[in-house]
Amino acid sequence: MTPHETLEYFKSREGAMIDAIREIVEIESPSYDVERSKTVVLWIENEARKIGLEIERIPAEGYGEHLIIRAFPGEAKPYLLLGHSDTVHPVGTKEQNPTRIEGDKLYGCGVFDMKSGIVLMLEALRYFHETATRPARPLTIFLSCDEEIGSYSGRPILEKQASRAEACLVFEPSAYGRVKTGRKGTGMYVVKAHGVPAHAGLEPEKGASAILELSRQIERLDTYSKLESGTTVNVCTMSGGTTSNVIPEHAKCTVDVRFSSMDEAARIDTAMRALQPFDQRVSISVIGEVNRPPMERTDAVAALYEKARQVAASFDYDLGETQVGGASDGNFVAALGVPVLDGLGITGNGAHTLHEHILVSDTANRAALVTLLLRG
Repeated sequence: MTPHETLEYFKSREGAMIDAIREIVEIESPSYDVERSKTVVLWIENEARKIGLEIERIPAEGYGEHLIIRAFPGEAKPYLLLGHSDTVHPVGTKEQNPTRIEGDKLYGCGVFDMKSGIVLMLEALRYFHETATRPARPLTIFLSCDEEIGSYSGRPILEKQASRAEACLVFEPSAYGRVKTGRKGTGMYVVKAHGVPAHAGLEPEKGASAILELSRQIERLDTYSKLESGTTVNVCTMSGGTTSNVIPEHAKCTVDVRFSSMDEAARIDTAMRALQPFDQRVSISVIGEVNRPPMERTDAVAALYEKARQVAASFDYDLGETQVGGASDGNFVAALGVPVLDGLGITGNGAHTLHEHILVSDTANRAALVTLLLRG
């Protein structure tokens, strides 16, 4: 098939693709929900079996199941297709953002991030099956069930698969249709303060406020950001105290760190672990670490993007690129030296919100893009 004929093939399957996307979106699968994770994996397995594929389900205690699909085996190093089956939305959120189509927008919890991307992967495999053709290389699909919460159980499995790969295509959401050729790394920390409780009215001077100490630490943490280097340090949640008339003994906050280089990651990590209290009666503890290294736009990544851009142009589809602050499992792959092209999901908006959606009109375009890219 020519590129335009491939596009027409997927246009003829647009209705079937939308039906499949709606089905998988309706299966709520928030992180940590083991049974719902297994349910969505079963749906994927059933769809894979329709086109003669076998999947490997890998239990992840406390999270659910990861899965691996291998197709078109051969001697060459495979392409790794990467995504995740968990979402950020608690069970019942679909009552607030029901799965529906309004105009060109297909709404639903997790539709953009990133269940429609899972359907794209299956559609590419279906194309090769139905046309009796093969991709340029063997294919390995890895879908994690804990990506949204740090990939703690999925990371070692992913890195094992990635170490064998020629390149990695990540089906995370696109950025207004653009693929992602760079991502910041992330660090996640919790800072805890332990003070001295006292009656707030009778003898407050005998207390040492954990909340007051932590508020001073938060001001200190804010100075660690270095925007000119792409480094941000943000306190995102805070809690403390026991009741309204007691000097608070305990307080804690979560700290989100983003960086563009590992030198900056090391600077922040060192500073976090060196935090000292302003009030010596209060103790400070820090837990956490650098979670994902940055995904940098290397020459190999740029070449992979240029190949994708030319593939898109072959059927008159414009494909831009961008670098973003959010991280994905692609960061782990990039750290192994494997070129990564991220954000191959269908154009849409509203990831992690109640207006999350994809554009129906982009479905066939994106399916044609990834299929032709795999075809070589």
